[in-house]
Amino acid sequence: MRTILALFLTASLQAQTLPGTKPLEPNPDFSATMVAGVDKFALRLIDQSKAGRKPTREKLKAIIGVVDERLPIKALEFVGDTESPALLMETELCRVFRVRWPVFDGVHGEGIYVQPKSKPHARVIYLPDADGTPEKLVDEFLLTTGCEIVIPTLVSRDSEFSTNDKFGVKTNIPHREWIYRQSYELGRHIIGYEVQKALALVDWFKAQPDQVPLLIAGVGECGMLALHAAAIDERIDSVYSSGYFAPRDGVWAEPIYRNVFGLLRDFGDAEIASLIAPRPLALQHLFYPKLAGPPDAKQGERAIAAPGKLRAPELESFKAEIERVKQLAPTSRILTCTMETNNEQIIRHLFPQATADAALKTLKVTGATIGLKPDATRQKRMVRELETFTQRLLVSTEIERNEQFWKKLPLTSVADFEKHTANERDRFWNEVIGRLPDPNLPMNAKSRFVRETDKVRIYEVTLDVWEDVFAWGWLCLPKDLKPGEKRPVVVCQHGLEGIPEDTITDDPANRAVAYYHAFAQRLAEQGFVTFAPHNLYRGKDAFRTLQRKLNPLGLTLYSVINGQHQRILEWLKTQTFTQPDKIAFYGLSYGGKSAMRTPAVLKDYCLSICSGDFNEWVRKCVSTDMPMSYVATGEYEIWEWNMGRTFNYAEMAALIAPRPFMVERGHNDGVGIDEWVNYEFAKVRRLYNKLLIGDRTTIEHFDGPHTIHGVGTFEFLKEKLGWK
Repeated sequence: MRTILALFLTASLQAQTLPGTKPLEPNPDFSATMVAGVDKFALRLIDQSKAGRKPTREKLKAIIGVVDERLPIKALEFVGDTESPALLMETELCRVFRVRWPVFDGVHGEGIYVQPKSKPHARVIYLPDADGTPEKLVDEFLLTTGCEIVIPTLVSRDSEFSTNDKFGVKTNIPHREWIYRQSYELGRHIIGYEVQKALALVDWFKAQPDQVPLLIAGVGECGMLALHAAAIDERIDSVYSSGYFAPRDGVWAEPIYRNVFGLLRDFGDAEIASLIAPRPLALQHLFYPKLAGPPDAKQGERAIAAPGKLRAPELESFKAEIERVKQLAPTSRILTCTMETNNEQIIRHLFPQATADAALKTLKVTGATIGLKPDATRQKRMVRELETFTQRLLVSTEIERNEQFWKKLPLTSVADFEKHTANERDRFWNEVIGRLPDPNLPMNAKSRFVRETDKVRIYEVTLDVWEDVFAWGWLCLPKDLKPGEKRPVVVCQHGLEGIPEDTITDDPANRAVAYYHAFAQRLAEQGFVTFAPHNLYRGKDAFRTLQRKLNPLGLTLYSVINGQHQRILEWLKTQTFTQPDKIAFYGLSYGGKSAMRTPAVLKDYCLSICSGDFNEWVRKCVSTDMPMSYVATGEYEIWEWNMGRTFNYAEMAALIAPRPFMVERGHNDGVGIDEWVNYEFAKVRRLYNKLLIGDRTTIEHFDGPHTIHGVGTFEFLKEKLGWK
């Protein structure tokens, strides 16, 4: 009796699982489990990153976007008029002016200039925190040192000018994030822009006939800029940084305008400081800005700013990071400053003895208040100049893509084209998307029967990828599938905040039906095997924080997603019911975003269909003149570093070629406009025609919204996969 019961239970269990898989225990939220696992994975990679760092000045310049040639400064320009003169004040020792200087075409640095009346003892670039103003820093100390000083203005953390008046868009995005959002996609950064403004002053100071020591000093946000500028430019003689230096492993939790792609591969603060050695460096554990998050949204403003906090590090961790500097660069000359360190100690550490003696001799601090009035119009100019400069880059970066990609493509034959694009594919995967090692765990496939219709049986499947990382999806098998019969497969990818079931359900009470129309199930009813994987983009801040954790490692969400799809393809190709050379990809919305980035690097996908996403992507990510631009939405994870200079959607489609590629586009789909979608697709059409394979690509326009249409695309799949 026991033997018969055991056999019955075994047979019942096998009916609930796919051949070659173990039983899968139900999970109430596989999506949240996946995100939590990838979070552990990312934090572990951050912890491991210190071991392989190799900091260089050129790497630092590249990752913060110091790529634009600076304009020469013939002289500082005094800024003022009859109502507000440039000369702000004059003492026995110096004059104080409002000034500006050219940096790039149309972009200036602005601030306060303290001009001593005698030969300066030293020259100083003194950078205030982002929430400060140059006028607030002008005190007796600065006026009596006998140094020539420029105090630049920083782009602030306020949000007053993070707007587009043409479309009535107002946001709570800090100005620094406003510029970050526009520049990151184009290989520039607010950090790089402001380092360039400081280095323009270095150019000017070093062009003076009488050379004296040059110090760069910064507080708070500018404690960072001072370190970066000095690490890049050896002409700077000494550095003072206060309110910034700390272990940087938690940079992902700081404001997003500190997000630097690839930072932690080669740099923590210790590595940056090591590039300053053996020049004198003073690091002070004081004046750290405290920030609980972005500005509160005022009435009429979009509350879409990225989360991020700032706080002072523990003194012990501050000192531990300094010890790392000394280990990395034994020639380091660092003064560790705390509350007890006085000005004389700092001055004597940073300057040669004669310079320090001269400065201290004239120094006088009585506590008198200076109280200069800040320039009320300056911040708007600073934001708008950088915005205008960045928007112009949309033209120059497209020219750059043409020169670096399209003009180098061999179009004499498909074979020559494929040989060339193999290197481009590696460049895209390694440098833009970010590539992780191939999956390294045993597959450990598990499955369970979910439900069935009159035509389809549906299973849930999980596959291990890396430690703490797994792939998960729903498989639809047609019931008319005969034993040993192999069929084409369509991988059906959900969009933002979706789950695999969304592509399968036909329950009218489920709002997913309006977008997906059960396309994974409908294709299975027409005879295809379909698999609906889960991609990471679900959980709002939970998944967006993953992007923040991966970016400093030179990785993105698609570094993980593509690894999961490697494992999915590996499993699908070994199943008895699949044709391994006929596995297609079809995704909507964020799934359409996947349709560009995953088949572009994984050639085992034999074709790709991008629905509800194909765009002039770089423009959508950068432009402040498109109502649907990501600059003014809540998707703060969306930007990919330097993509505008390397790969737009047409270039990604070229990496899919010569495999078939299709775009599904609803005229009323608000993710883009037909004119820009067609502009970008025209490049794809031209490429396929030039390669004499024009029948392998098409775009279907339909009169509808952001949804799966499932007409031309279904026919495209049948034709290209040879399924009748």
